[in-house]
Amino acid sequence: MKTLVKSFGIPFLAGLAGAALWTTIDAENPLSDFNTPISQPSIPTQFTSGSLPSSLRTDPPISFVEASENSTESVVFIKNFSGTDPRRNSMFDYFFGTGPAQQVSTGSGVIFSKDGYIITNNHVIDQAETIEVVHQKRTYPAKLVGTDKNTDIAVLKIEASDLPEIKRGSSRNLQIGEWVLAVGNPFNLTSTVTAGIVSAKERQINILGGDFPLESFIQTDAPINPGNSGGALVNISGELVGINTAILSRTGSYTGYGFAVPVDIAVKVANDLIKFGEVQKAIPGVDVVEVTPELAESMDLKNMDGVIITHVVGNGPAENAGLSKNDVITKIADWKITGKGSFEEAISYYYPGDKISVEYVRNGSAKTAELTLQNLEGGTGEIKREYYGSGLLGARLEAVNTIEKDRLKIQYGVKITSLTRGYLRDLGFRDGYVITHINEVPAKDPEEAGKYLEKYSGRLLLQGVAPNGQPFMQSFNVR
Repeated sequence: MKTLVKSFGIPFLAGLAGAALWTTIDAENPLSDFNTPISQPSIPTQFTSGSLPSSLRTDPPISFVEASENSTESVVFIKNFSGTDPRRNSMFDYFFGTGPAQQVSTGSGVIFSKDGYIITNNHVIDQAETIEVVHQKRTYPAKLVGTDKNTDIAVLKIEASDLPEIKRGSSRNLQIGEWVLAVGNPFNLTSTVTAGIVSAKERQINILGGDFPLESFIQTDAPINPGNSGGALVNISGELVGINTAILSRTGSYTGYGFAVPVDIAVKVANDLIKFGEVQKAIPGVDVVEVTPELAESMDLKNMDGVIITHVVGNGPAENAGLSKNDVITKIADWKITGKGSFEEAISYYYPGDKISVEYVRNGSAKTAELTLQNLEGGTGEIKREYYGSGLLGARLEAVNTIEKDRLKIQYGVKITSLTRGYLRDLGFRDGYVITHINEVPAKDPEEAGKYLEKYSGRLLLQGVAPNGQPFMQSFNVR
């Protein structure tokens, strides 16, 4: 019996005590009925709907309908007809992956103007023999206006009018954490929209070609797939803030991050290609590197902002303004320099002849200089690259500019660019090779060199410099 009391009596008495306590509390709180809504905390009268603290706001969920409606009609589908896969054996293999060689590759583009100018990526139309643009189920033949490998931007032109020109935003004002949409045509689909946020800005991922690669990418986690290349990155108002360029992937599909060329850079490049046929690149006359912890310690720098000058071009803007090796550039005009990406982006908005103020640190002392930016030939005016295009050679030959001469330590040369199927590729050359001598005769004029190579047969001796800076001398038997 005692055991029974211990087993059941004590819990029973505890239950009675608990019930009595609950009855007392319930009597003091008339809202304890489960069917009666619990009252919400009162909102102080000084807060309006637009000034509520975040903990008290009841904003509706974010909708991307407006952004989609304002941007999808301005994104086109692009077909590149070429002899081989344009991404094969390039740095883009790492980002997009490649399969068997294809005759047709695809991508996206953005309508830049109502009269038919379209922005896309250079690698989307690289090595193209024919280009087509598909917009709202209608196919247009496209003319290549110009390309810039340094930014991976290209401009096409189709014969059309009253096209839905995309509204442009500002990439400089874009904030980390801001919502963005990637609009494109992945996997041969039309008007595909994905959403994410801006994860970072001024990213450098070392994938661009060209002689002066300009990498200051917008990084986003909006899913971007291969067909999105050249498509639009837009803000929640549907304004263009970037041109989608690459994805970080070893499989060829989206796995984490996408990268876009900032719209402010893309627009400047596109306008130059349309107006001049050549990007009017402004040169400060220096090579720079990021500030690393090791460099900061060895140079006794207070922080790791800025870029360190490693080389100054002779008689260039920086040398003329008094800058020298190991100076640390911290600001250009009103643009704070945090690394190489921000340095290159800041310079990219200027034209040859523009004067810019530069703040820098030398041996711990802050200094200021004014640079007059130059063009690639060392002048301050408009520049048009001298070149000779040849279908037989399968390439465009260009005169080597002043900056390249300084870097390669040569006095003259003809550079191979825009290589496609043809004579030079069959000989084993690729983009970026510089020919300085043909049969021991200096090669200075692209047209003269091109016409000579087109007609020559017999034993051919070519000398020059490879893209990695190594000299070469090769002989061929040609017919």
